[in-house]
Order: sequence, then C-alpha cells, then structure tokens
Amino acid sequence: MKQNWKPGTMIYPLPAVLVSCGNTPDKYNLITISWTGTICTDPAMCYISVRPERHSYPIIKEEMEFTINLTTSRMARATDWCGVRSGRDYDKWQETGLTPVPGIKVGCPYIAESPISIECRVKEILHLGSHDMFVADVLNVIADDEFIDPSTGAFDMEKAELISYIHGGYFADGKKLGTFGWTVRKKK
Repeated sequence: MKQNWKPGTMIYPLPAVLVSCGNTPDKYNLITISWTGTICTDPAMCYISVRPERHSYPIIKEEMEFTINLTTSRMARATDWCGVRSGRDYDKWQETGLTPVPGIKVGCPYIAESPISIECRVKEILHLGSHDMFVADVLNVIADDEFIDPSTGAFDMEKAELISYIHGGYFADGKKLGTFGWTVRKKK
C-alpha cells in the first residue's frame, strides 16, 4: 500500500553546506543551505536556493557571487547554528570559530575548515516562490590537501566525512556502496 501526500519537498538526502558571502569583512556572512546542487558540467554550473528574507540574500544579490563550502562531521554544530541564527544579529564567523580566507576568484571568503569550497559567480536569479534560485558559474574549486589521495590524486569523500541533511536531521555520509558504473563493469 502507498499513500498520496500533498506536494512537498521529499528529495533527500541533500548536502548540508555553508555558503559564504560578502566582499568586505564587515559584510562577511554565512548561511546554511541544503537546497543546492549541480546544474551542468560544461560549463560547470551550480545553484543555491535562498529565501528573500534571509540576511545573506541581498548580499548575494548585490555582489552576484558566493562560495559553497562543503561541511564535515566536525563542522555539524556550526552548520546547524548558522542555519538558525541570523547574520543581522550575530557575527557567525566569530560565534562558530570558523576561519574566513580571502577568495581566489571571487571577493567573498571561503571557510578554511571546509574540505572543498566552490567559488561561484551568479549568472541568473530565478524567482520561484518561497525561494529564489541563484544559478551560478563555478569559477574555482578549492580542495584541502588533507583529503587528496596521494596515490590517485582523487578527493577522498569518505575521509572528509561530509554531512547531509535529511528531512530535518544532519547525517554523516555512510559506507560506500559502489562507484559509478560498478553494476556493469567487466570483471577481470
């Protein structure tokens, strides 16, 4: 038996990321986002969806850039805290102890403690209802050497202990089940 529910947001898990914005230290802010993802690989593009009433919204809209910072189990408390407190009332960098590092290709900072930071320039803003979608070009990806496998040069997602958001909860990503194409790969 199955039930029919009213339309809602049930596509989970989602990444739990911290988006950094602001081109000067007095405007630096962090916002927790789980409505984010890849749009295109060539050119590399992604998106974030933000409610217009959020403190970061006008900062991103004015400066037309942001950085997506993937989060880890060690960053879970800061990730949640930044999602329930407003940058209007708190300096989120100071309160969480996270470290802003000047951006490479954008004016806003990235988070030193993040294993991967994705610098983005807004290409288009889609007004969709409760949230507006910031469609962006990926300008640069900053990967922490600590999580690069020296034998392959690949980023070790399991070692990074990335967290995801599932219907109101934060979860550490689990055990690897396979890699892309593993179901059809020829056995040697």
